[in-house]
Amino acid sequence: MTSRLVCFDLDNTLIDRDRAFVAWARWWVGRAGLGPEAVDWLIANDNGGFTPRGELFRGFERRFGVGISVDDYDREHPPFTSVDPEVLDGLATLRASGWRVAVVTNGNVVQQSAKLAHTGIDRAVDYCCISGAVGVRKPDARIFAIAAEGAGAGLEGGWMIGDHPAYDIAGGINAGLRTIRIGSHHAVDSPIADHHFDSVLEAFALLSS
Repeated sequence: MTSRLVCFDLDNTLIDRDRAFVAWARWWVGRAGLGPEAVDWLIANDNGGFTPRGELFRGFERRFGVGISVDDYDREHPPFTSVDPEVLDGLATLRASGWRVAVVTNGNVVQQSAKLAHTGIDRAVDYCCISGAVGVRKPDARIFAIAAEGAGAGLEGGWMIGDHPAYDIAGGINAGLRTIRIGSHHAVDSPIADHHFDSVLEAFALLSS
């Protein structure tokens, strides 16, 4: 019998990526000797991480006259991430009940790998699939096939849980997975997930029931 698969997005699903970005921005701006308006600018223009970092930091330099290195950011931002213990407990419960658990995240290898290692999520799941490593991004169904193979599971009867309708939910649907949307971080509301919860903890409860 093929093991069942459940895929989780990383940013703003298993971890609070936006909170980590704010913490990093305050730290970096303070170190650079700039005022709170620089923090406000970064937050306002970050777009939940979807503004390309090069574009964001070029705009910051034009506005404040100080450059931010993308390579430095990729190293410095991950230590500001954290995971709630209840999330790690939820992942452990799913695996103990027979689910194969994978993280499926868009992003570059350096930063996403560092986040996964720093939080311990990489050790709490069966497989981590980073788009920058496999050359395919959500919502392409192929990334879920790669995750399923890596986790030792099949796609049939599986789930995708994430915060972004156009990437996580659409990707899960493309791969034939049932879907759960977490939070309301993005204005786009389609496609519609099978369930919509405020917290990933509610998704754990549903899948464990």
